[in-house]
Amino acid sequence: QVQLVESGGGSVQAGGSLRLSCPASGYTYSINYMGWFRQAPGKEREGVATIYTGGGITIYADSVKGRFTISLDNAKNTVYLQMNSLKPEDTAMYYCAAGRVRGWPLDHSEYNYWGQGTQVTVSS
Repeated sequence: QVQLVESGGGSVQAGGSLRLSCPASGYTYSINYMGWFRQAPGKEREGVATIYTGGGITIYADSVKGRFTISLDNAKNTVYLQMNSLKPEDTAMYYCAAGRVRGWPLDHSEYNYWGQGTQVTVSS
């Protein structure tokens, strides 16, 4: 089992920034990707950004490229999501996920460990 706890969400105005954090504990040796997903009311969960825990691979959704940055501190087993130039359409519940991914890393069905979520609200 892997436990994930997100933090760092909040309310900001458009153009602002937030940094999400997600420390992982437990059998972290069993995972190869950690990622951030989001879900807005009435919409499906979508992949935002993922990172290969072995290093060197990051993948972003087109909607956040150039604005969001995912990073991993292996010493702390913590994944971060730096979100800049936030837009109202970024408003959603953001979830941290981890898993042994064998397919497309932005596909939420590839992940079997999830945090409880942290709300991000961007006002215009």
